[in-house]
Amino acid sequence: MNSKICVLLALVVLCTICEVGFCRYDIVTIKKVGGVLDSIGFQNSAKFESLGRFAVDEYNKRENALLVFARVLKVKEQVVAGKLYHLTLMAIDANRKKIYEAKVWVKPWVNFKQLQEFKHAKDSSQLAAVDLGIIQGL
Repeated sequence: MNSKICVLLALVVLCTICEVGFCRYDIVTIKKVGGVLDSIGFQNSAKFESLGRFAVDEYNKRENALLVFARVLKVKEQVVAGKLYHLTLMAIDANRKKIYEAKVWVKPWVNFKQLQEFKHAKDSSQLAAVDLGIIQGL
């Protein structure tokens, strides 16, 4: 009987410790709230291609420009009231491929999507060699 009580007590203590969070190795607890994080698996994603096209189309409307979307090179995400997507993308301007950075704010529960920022990447050397590997075949 005594050993059953000890085992039960040990299980209660173990469960309490795990519930408090001492035993949890959860990636969510490591992330900084509101921080900008790299998006994994964005290559060939219709969702991010759609966001890239949206950013270029909105920029064209605002600036009366004629950029043509080419591809998304890099995506970062930030949780805000919805999500703010930081996109690095390639677009064609007067037959020249150029790299741009865009921020698109999305709140899917209210069908909201807004271009927050769109600018030419002043220094494309800021991209890592891995990112540039995507571009070399173009």
